[in-house]
Amino acid sequence: MDAIVAAALKKWPNVPHCYGWLALDARGDWYMRDERIQAAGPFPQIKGSRITHEKLRQFIERNYAADESGCWFFQNGPQRVYLQLEAAPWVFRLGADLINDGLVHTHTGLSCKVESSWLDEHDRLFLSTPLGLGLAHSMDMDWAAQAVDAGLWAPRPSTHAELLQRHRVVLNPLP
Repeated sequence: MDAIVAAALKKWPNVPHCYGWLALDARGDWYMRDERIQAAGPFPQIKGSRITHEKLRQFIERNYAADESGCWFFQNGPQRVYLQLEAAPWVFRLGADLINDGLVHTHTGLSCKVESSWLDEHDRLFLSTPLGLGLAHSMDMDWAAQAVDAGLWAPRPSTHAELLQRHRVVLNPLP
């Protein structure tokens, strides 16, 4: 967490939480969802405005965390902005590091090793890591196939709901 965010939390400890205004899709993109977008329909059917400003994305990524109940949020100064998640709190990018070092990379730039892999009822590849549950990016399935062929992973079947429950992930936190 940024030092300025921690200082704001101390200065204004009782700022109400925010819900529904920020979302993460299955490709690792952040979306702003103002009142008009929220009224137009649920995420991910109605996504909102994709956040493309590099510094804002980096700020969100540095201050991204989960609470004890499995709800993911962005700590925006003294305000906790709870996220809607399309599939999982992490979206993993795969590449040569996977085959060489066994590493995958989160949409926020963190690196970690895979502990287990799962295929859900929609044939999406989920990875369990020390950071938690994440979805393998759809553009990286060739790398995923190489990991399976190399014996690094042996994806087991599961349902999306079971994976979320097992890893204590809440897709749509409510006040």
